[in-house]
Amino acid sequence: MKHRIVILGAGYAGASAAGRLARRLHADDVELTLVNAEPDFVERVRMHQVATGQELRHRPLRDVLAGTGVTLRVARVTAVDVDRRAISLAGPDGAGELSYDTLVYALGSAFDDHGVPGVAEHAHELASRPGALRLRERLGELAPGSRVVVVGGGLTGIEAASEIAEAHADLEVALAVRGDLGDWLSPAGQRHLRGTFGRLGVTVREHAAVEQVRATEVLTADGAALPADVTVWTAGFAVHPIAAATALQVSPRGQIVVDGTMRSVSHPDVYAVGDAALADGPLGNPLRMSCASGIPMAWQAADSIAARLTGGKLPDMPLGYVHQCISLGRHDAVIQLVTADDRAKPAAPGGRLAARYKELICKGAAYMVAHPLPYPARRRRVPTRRIPALTAT
Repeated sequence: MKHRIVILGAGYAGASAAGRLARRLHADDVELTLVNAEPDFVERVRMHQVATGQELRHRPLRDVLAGTGVTLRVARVTAVDVDRRAISLAGPDGAGELSYDTLVYALGSAFDDHGVPGVAEHAHELASRPGALRLRERLGELAPGSRVVVVGGGLTGIEAASEIAEAHADLEVALAVRGDLGDWLSPAGQRHLRGTFGRLGVTVREHAAVEQVRATEVLTADGAALPADVTVWTAGFAVHPIAAATALQVSPRGQIVVDGTMRSVSHPDVYAVGDAALADGPLGNPLRMSCASGIPMAWQAADSIAARLTGGKLPDMPLGYVHQCISLGRHDAVIQLVTADDRAKPAAPGGRLAARYKELICKGAAYMVAHPLPYPARRRRVPTRRIPALTAT
């Protein structure tokens, strides 16, 4: 029998883990199955571009996985039983159960309404392609002078506000943030951000904690009412609830707690990567939910699985950061240099060159997912390893 490895979720982390496992393990020894609710790979970091009418390259997962030996199953995960090592599925490729010997959990996250009244009924989200497409349609219906309020001062909110303001110059765009705008950036980064927002005409509402979203306005904790023909909710992400319903040890937010090899601290046959995992950075700080974390976590997990199955050496690669790349429309960006534990350094170059660099980063992330094998499988230069004993490890 082959060792059955199931990867749940084909975002940046899950798809990267599947491709790297295909490179590391011999096809005669393993059965690799990638489960995803959609048939295509979605560049989630570009959803603000989709919302403003830009078309992204179509990336069918079956094409991405061609020649890797990874089997795609288009289905929605409805439950995980870690005691029986079984996944319950429903979807286009059929309902039923899928058993595993090793599980890679990469179901990611969705937008988090934080329990704020009115968000589900009246706000748009950018955490999914369907959400971005709905926002695109709504923005296209607005008359000149209509008001758009983006709630949330993180990377997604900043990128969404600047992209909408650039693409729809006839709309009034405001950004509501809980604290100061870009307060985690260096002074240079904050200056560039404020200057760009001024040029784009984005109104910034600082210290505006949103307590309710209505059909035509956003209410803040200080009693202010911000007029809004469209509200875009970007105030954080929440992980898929399935993990919390299992016997896995999870954090208060529902993330699977893992060790340095991305292995569950409670169930050694389960690995978790991306937004779904709570992993420590180089100084013990939790890695943030991001593509910049998800892909290295996926590599770490895949290499660890391969090492344990084949008797190889476990990877010893500390996971840290170099920069935060923030797009500010199609022609501007700021590249905030950071320490390994994600604290801002003084330097934060911005402008057109920074925008080109950010675009290269996004293209590079998609390329690594879309090209999991560096060479055709029959001419593979990365040697695979055989499993000496086909037992769950």
